[in-house]
Amino acid sequence: EVQLVESGGGLVQPGGSLRLSCAASGFTFSNYAMSWVRQAPGKGPEWVSGINNGGSSTRYADSVKGRFAISRDNAKNTLYLQMNSLKPEDTAVYYCAKDSLSWVVSGKIPIRDYWGQGTQVTVSS
Repeated sequence: EVQLVESGGGLVQPGGSLRLSCAASGFTFSNYAMSWVRQAPGKGPEWVSGINNGGSSTRYADSVKGRFAISRDNAKNTLYLQMNSLKPEDTAVYYCAKDSLSWVVSGKIPIRDYWGQGTQVTVSS
C-alpha cells in the first residue's frame, strides 16, 4: 500500500522559508517520479513541481519557479520541497504525490489515490 507522509508545514511571514518533507513507503520509491501538489481554500488542486525517479530532472510551475526547489533522497525514500521567498498566495495545503511514470510531465497531477494527507502552509504577517 502506498503511504506518503508530509511534514514541515506551518505559519511563516511573507519572504520567509519552509522546507517540506515527504516520507514514502509501500512502493519502490526510486522507480517513480514524484510531485508536489497544493490546494488553496475554495480552489482546485494546482501542480507545483515534479522530479524524475533519479532526481536529475525537475520541473516547476511558473508561479513558483526561482523560489521553490524540489529534491529527493532515494536512500531515505524521502521527497523534499524547499520554499523560499514565500508569498501569501502560496498559502495552501501541500501534498506529495506518486506519479505513474519515472519521468516528469509538467502540470500533470497524479491521481488522488496516491497523495499523502497534506501539510498546511500559511503565509501571513
